[in-house]
Amino acid sequence: MGRLGLLLACLAAAFGLFYVQAASPRPERADASPAIFSAGRAMADVAAMAPVPHPTGSAANARVRDHLVGRMTALGLSPQVQRAESHWVWPRHIHKDGQVFGATVENIIGVLPGKDRTLPALALMAHYDSVPGSPGAADDTAGVASALETLRGIKARGTPARDVMLVFTDGEEAGLLGARAFYGENPLWAHIGFVINLETRGGGGRATMFQTGRDNAGSVRLFAASARRPDSNSLTVQVYKMMPNDTDFTVSNGRAIPGLNLAFLGRQFDYHSPSSTVANLDQGALQSLGEQAFGPAMAVAFDPALPKPGPDLVYSEVPGGVVLAYPAWGGWIVLVLAAGLTALGAWRARQGKALAWRDLWRGLGAGLLLLLGGMTALELTRRLTGVGDDWMAYRPLLARFPLFEAAMGLTLAGVAMLVPAAMARGRRRLFGAGFFLVAGLVAAALTGFATWPVTLGVAAAAAVLAFLVFGRDASLCGTWTGLLLTGLGVALALQIALPTAAFIVAWPLLVGAALSALMAGGRQRGPVVAALAWLATAASLAWILGYAHQLMQGLDLPAAPALSIWTGAMVAWPLLWPSAPNSRLAFAAPAGVLALAAAIALFLRFTSPWDARHPRAEEVYYVVDPAAGKAWRASTEPPDAWTRAVLTADGGAVAALDLPGFWRPVAAAPARAVAVAAPVISLDKTPDGLVTLRFAPPAGVTDQELRLSVNVPVSQVTLNGQPTEILQGRSAMLSWRGGDTLTLSFLPSGPGALTLGYRDDMAGWPAGARPLPPMPADAMGFNRSGSTLVVGQRSFAW
Repeated sequence: MGRLGLLLACLAAAFGLFYVQAASPRPERADASPAIFSAGRAMADVAAMAPVPHPTGSAANARVRDHLVGRMTALGLSPQVQRAESHWVWPRHIHKDGQVFGATVENIIGVLPGKDRTLPALALMAHYDSVPGSPGAADDTAGVASALETLRGIKARGTPARDVMLVFTDGEEAGLLGARAFYGENPLWAHIGFVINLETRGGGGRATMFQTGRDNAGSVRLFAASARRPDSNSLTVQVYKMMPNDTDFTVSNGRAIPGLNLAFLGRQFDYHSPSSTVANLDQGALQSLGEQAFGPAMAVAFDPALPKPGPDLVYSEVPGGVVLAYPAWGGWIVLVLAAGLTALGAWRARQGKALAWRDLWRGLGAGLLLLLGGMTALELTRRLTGVGDDWMAYRPLLARFPLFEAAMGLTLAGVAMLVPAAMARGRRRLFGAGFFLVAGLVAAALTGFATWPVTLGVAAAAAVLAFLVFGRDASLCGTWTGLLLTGLGVALALQIALPTAAFIVAWPLLVGAALSALMAGGRQRGPVVAALAWLATAASLAWILGYAHQLMQGLDLPAAPALSIWTGAMVAWPLLWPSAPNSRLAFAAPAGVLALAAAIALFLRFTSPWDARHPRAEEVYYVVDPAAGKAWRASTEPPDAWTRAVLTADGGAVAALDLPGFWRPVAAAPARAVAVAAPVISLDKTPDGLVTLRFAPPAGVTDQELRLSVNVPVSQVTLNGQPTEILQGRSAMLSWRGGDTLTLSFLPSGPGALTLGYRDDMAGWPAGARPLPPMPADAMGFNRSGSTLVVGQRSFAW
């Protein structure tokens, strides 16, 4: 078999191994052994809780609450409902005006008594509310059902060593409100010694443990030893620390309670979507989530000693389902070994007169080119799809994510094949520089004004590198050694700055260096050596593919997976290096791969992604300003034929309008004013100078949004009697889930005025309006689509 055949076989084997590792497991039946986690049993709770959307404050959420109280009572937990009014203020460095999120929440807490009730308890935590418009079969009904099934398993085994607590929070989707109330007001939180939080971000795929508490050595070792088919790594934990995302675990972690946070994130089309139904939930993902929590929960529940804290570990799952873990200082040993093996490979190649020192710098340049050129090519592939960048605009790609991922994966492979082919043949400076520069120009043209300088700058840097390294023909041994040296430099920098993330470069570097030492820098290729190298390369590429998959699935950052080209090349360089550089096939193969990637991207651009399983999102509202006697039909999504029929039903012309109650202009048309109930608003001033605004929404309101501004400094601000840090910049936004009356009090510095803009969301289309036409089979109402929005503005002075 030729080199290209070996490469293709290796890639196929790597993909097969990756697929087996990444696929969700087979769900266990409802009649499975009581000693294991069963998705079949958990699905009964999912079906009971997620027939319809159940956001905080809704009647549907109250029905879920009652179901959980009944289930927990049947398990012998004597549940209590903690009803609390909870709000929090977004930090002003994130939202300059100060934004408040609030609601009245109802947490449900139950305790399974252990043998020694003085020991710190294990808490299994999940939230039972959904976002508006989504049944939430995944987020987070799957987490709640997993916690119930895990507690059933603990009880079936016998009396645990410590108390086991179920904490089902409300209002997570509105700002972690239930968790803030529980850990801020409920005395039971102080009894907790370990938390396992169960979350989801999608509708399927294998679950991962993506966050730990502080000093995670004991928690990670516990997870690695007890979880079934564990999936976790310290890079994900490190990256998550840097992201603005939050779950209820954020609140418990703020109390310095150790623990684990798990979620599955595949099928992201269903995340916070009406398509997150019981029928669409991947039961294998539910099995994965539950069984990865089940073992650690059992271990903590029945062991009198909690996992010992210790400095954060470096760890990752490797092919075979094993989690390798070591202290951060162990990374230095990895780097020393990699450096020694790289030197040994170079020495052996030099002994055989196969290494030219001038090729080292070209290998160094190749490493940078793989990164920057890969970023350019990936950006181009992403832009060829024609899909925008924000979450809703990205949905066409989520609807056909395997195809999109295939296009990106082929782009990775094409660039990885192109660079060594051009280096081996030599004299391809103008071709290489032109290829990356044109790719960057096209990507920049498709990107838009905001980010094109970055796109074009990366492409220009890649073009310069291509011009430098695609000169005279180079040797395999010298360029491979130079490539490994780039990995050594980056891994060293990561080991100093982010030691728990350095393994993402250091491990492929170590494998590549070991192969270089074994193969004398690529010079020796006997059958035994070749077989060992092939197997090691396939396993390493499968591991690298797993990380590329996580990056593409979790983040819409098309350039990020370029890391995989570079780390993969460290291992696969001998297979990527063409055996006949001057043959047409040496360039035809990467050109064909890149052309196929572009063809898939263009297919995604010019064909419709929508069908009954993946419907397009429609979000239309009837907006009424009772005081002004005006109304509009509005859409937050770009109008299609159905939306235009909705907007023009009263004869108005569609235009982009800046309507009250919206963050940005929306497609809207004038509509017939209809009778709606308006809020009752008053402002009073007490003799001691305290000003109080009272906002009483009408019955049927599901959400409230108030935009406030004052023209004088104020102090002693309270919301419904609780101190709050808003209006410090003289403006604020208040988002409240549910129809509670809101009372805002403050002490002004002197005479002044307050301006209030409000929006009340009411379920359903107004009775006096022309009804909505039937929705097509390939469309779905998103968020609170079909609702009535009552808007207005008032001014007060004192």
